[in-house]
Amino acid sequence: MRRFMVSLAILAAISLAVGAGMASAAHSGYSLFGDAEIVTGGHPGNAVQLRSDPTPGWGGIDFDVAARTTFADLGTLATDYKFEADDTCAGGSPRFQVNVEDPVTGDSGNIFVYIGPPPAYTLCPMNTWVNTGDLLAGVNPIDTSQLVGGTFYDPYTAALAKYGDYIVTGIQLVADGAWKFLDGEQTVFIDNTNIDGTVYTYDGDHARSKDNCKDGGWMDLVTDDGDRFKNQGDCVSYFNNGK
Repeated sequence: MRRFMVSLAILAAISLAVGAGMASAAHSGYSLFGDAEIVTGGHPGNAVQLRSDPTPGWGGIDFDVAARTTFADLGTLATDYKFEADDTCAGGSPRFQVNVEDPVTGDSGNIFVYIGPPPAYTLCPMNTWVNTGDLLAGVNPIDTSQLVGGTFYDPYTAALAKYGDYIVTGIQLVADGAWKFLDGEQTVFIDNTNIDGTVYTYDGDHARSKDNCKDGGWMDLVTDDGDRFKNQGDCVSYFNNGK
């Protein structure tokens, strides 16, 4: 299997941008950085357009994370996505990146969760909405190579055993793969992003989560396809499993 490398210079620049709060817009539960903006034409409603081109080279969404959340606590990472007609996934982009730190040793880095079919994470469908499913469900390997004892193709169960008690200090969804394309540009649209049971629709500042299912709230909610839930358990399961 051929291994690709995400540019270390790009990763460093993204880390500085996020750490310095370089956000183009702040919303409830998330902020946008780099070349990222809210657009119409989502699935349905609005979406976030992430564009990677020569300047600044990336676009991303930085999600809020509850204090003291561990990697083992993180239950779901999923999203709807659609590429432009001439773009696809490539070069480790787009991806979720989970910032983690060992509370004992201070070992820190990113756990990368790539979008697209393994092992190369290329050939994503073009110009059509696709849902990733829960990328922490154990089907695809994840990249823990930035951490002590990590590896590029790490099974989720193995990563959980090694890093389950690491503290999650941040989560981003990033596109930065322009360097893989002849025209120097990669554009992907993101909608209905599920971060540990909270679904971001990017329609205003409203984020739906499994907590909204409680106390009869499930009766007022619908799926992204407009279907109603059968009961509270059906509603909670929907948000936990990323559809």
